[in-house]
Amino acid sequence: METTLKVLLINFIPNPDETVAMAAKLCYSSTNVENIKKKISKIEIENFIKKIIQMGHLSPVEHASFTFAIEGISRACSHQLVRHRLASYSQQSQRYVGMDKGFNYIIPPSIEEDPELKSKYISFMEEVQRFYNDLVENFIRKGKTGESAYEDARFVLPNATETKIILTMNARELLHFFTQRLCLRAQWEIRKMALEMLKAVKKVSPIIFANAGPACLKGRCPEGKYSCGKTEEVRNFFKNL
Repeated sequence: METTLKVLLINFIPNPDETVAMAAKLCYSSTNVENIKKKISKIEIENFIKKIIQMGHLSPVEHASFTFAIEGISRACSHQLVRHRLASYSQQSQRYVGMDKGFNYIIPPSIEEDPELKSKYISFMEEVQRFYNDLVENFIRKGKTGESAYEDARFVLPNATETKIILTMNARELLHFFTQRLCLRAQWEIRKMALEMLKAVKKVSPIIFANAGPACLKGRCPEGKYSCGKTEEVRNFFKNL
């Protein structure tokens, strides 16, 4: 069964921009802790954050963290996601969650737009489902139950299988994540997910993520001969995001 992407920002520290600005203020001020706890103006918050980001002094940005619940992504996408190691992940298990009632899967746009390929793709997924169910039934007849039946049957499930995941990243790692995964050369699925994540955090932390996006927003494209050649188009897109 086909599924669609859902990205929810389910938790974040209160006042992330203010928290980061206060941490930055402490680094560059002789003020005491009591004064740091006092509210600082919106202008001060914006100036402090701009200053530390321009300087590359990003440790204060780590004090803001964000937790997302994501579903409707493939295992191929989640394998890329977990390469970002400065994060915490909780992913739906294929060992404890059986797929014998039907597994969801992602259809790439290149297949979705071709009716013949799409029909063959869906037929293949249906065949995988039948074989998976045969395996589970075979294991149950042999006395295996629950995860004992699912743990080997899952080996036939494809990378297209949908997964659900909760992830937590601090703002510094998110900025890096967006730099890597919002580039047009990133794989389409994780780029689509990253864009929804960016939209979500900009609503609650507009200053930290004001200029978040691929590397070409901040200067020359680092991809060299592999550049997409669409720098201005990309910059205009994120400027209006």
